[in-house]
Amino acid sequence: MKKISTYENKKVLVLGLAKSGFSAAKLLHELGALVTVNDGKPFDENPEAQELLSMGIKVITGSHPIELLDEEFSLLVKNPGIPYSHPFVSKAQELGIPVITEVELAYEVAECPIIGITGTNGKTTTTTMTGLLLNAEKNDGIARLAGNIGYPASSVAQEATKEDKIVMELSSFQLMGITEFRPHIAVITNIYEAHIDYHGTRDEYVKAKWQLQKNMTESDYLILNWNQSELRELSKTTKATVLPFATEQELSKGAYSLNGSIFYDQEKIMDSSELGVPGAHNVENALAAISVAKLYGVSNTAIKQTLQLFHGVPHRTQYVGEVQGRKFYNDSKATNILATKMALSGFTPETLVLIAGGLDRGNSFDALIPSLTGLKALIVFGETKEKLMEAGKKAGIPIIETAENAESAVPVSLRLSGEGDVILLSPANASWDQYPNFEIRGERFMDAINKLENVEASDN
Repeated sequence: MKKISTYENKKVLVLGLAKSGFSAAKLLHELGALVTVNDGKPFDENPEAQELLSMGIKVITGSHPIELLDEEFSLLVKNPGIPYSHPFVSKAQELGIPVITEVELAYEVAECPIIGITGTNGKTTTTTMTGLLLNAEKNDGIARLAGNIGYPASSVAQEATKEDKIVMELSSFQLMGITEFRPHIAVITNIYEAHIDYHGTRDEYVKAKWQLQKNMTESDYLILNWNQSELRELSKTTKATVLPFATEQELSKGAYSLNGSIFYDQEKIMDSSELGVPGAHNVENALAAISVAKLYGVSNTAIKQTLQLFHGVPHRTQYVGEVQGRKFYNDSKATNILATKMALSGFTPETLVLIAGGLDRGNSFDALIPSLTGLKALIVFGETKEKLMEAGKKAGIPIIETAENAESAVPVSLRLSGEGDVILLSPANASWDQYPNFEIRGERFMDAINKLENVEASDN
């Protein structure tokens, strides 16, 4: 990593731990900063805070005392999940303390190019595909995944060499806290309405996403979903070199799909049906990843072979395995209606059993009805089961049953399905009514599948 002196003897406050805050605190300490960490979790339940204290870092846990800001900090590094409306953050801004997120630190110390990937849906799949494609024909260095995908960016940036590339998944929360951050290549998979509870309005959400390109120049590449008129309009305001991708339309330059085939610069790479993950949304994800790969000179043969073998990332339309002729897919990451609609688009409805349900946020599921039409069966669970049942009835689904939770829905789905059918967990809801997070929901679903008899495992 770059040995920078920016933070030597500077008082820096890290607000919120988790993975990113823990990583940021250690990096700042190594860079010579006078670090204070403030985290809401009590000290005796906080192993990260305990480790940081053992390193000589000042730690304050259990609450967020406003008077802490009287210590005249030069910088506040905020956990992305803490909103700017939080009283502590608001007060810091009033005092003129710069507020950033951990990805800004990563950029400052990274020695290698950064590929930044954001969007409402498809970020993790596109990031994973991109990393695999860039590593398919590597000579010097490797592509390292980082960011919102689960690997703290500031940790990865410390490990990466000049020959490497960092493929960084970025959320709108992270992008709000950048100042100088500049990826060499950036991707926006799509933009839909999301996280309004955090951003306040859709305009503010889009503004946060568009932060990704704010420091880019014409020597950098911005890869955009040309299916979306909003992104086409926004493209007129960037200094970066725009590279579009699109489905069902021919482009003179860039990646596109047409008549069941995938092309780059009008040269065919593979058939869309050869992708290892189903769905029109995954064609879009593949096009975005291919765009990055081609900018780095990856061959068509390597792209095809890699994407044929890619069967998805955990909890995102992930192929789990086959049981008694039924194929099971785990899409626990589908925590909203749009994500479930996209997942459903990848399957034949007549042979599909959908498992859905979760936290009730007060919304209806009328927008999901067109995607539910034609399904073989629907199994609902959680707080929203009654609402989903009503949507299923409106869609004319012939068989609708309830289950206690995602895992207890597995044997029910086996009973309702036949050989050749697909069983899909795609909840369309957050998990917090019954599970700590969507990962645990997905893991328990997969555990229940593995407990069934005659399981044929996936190739993952």
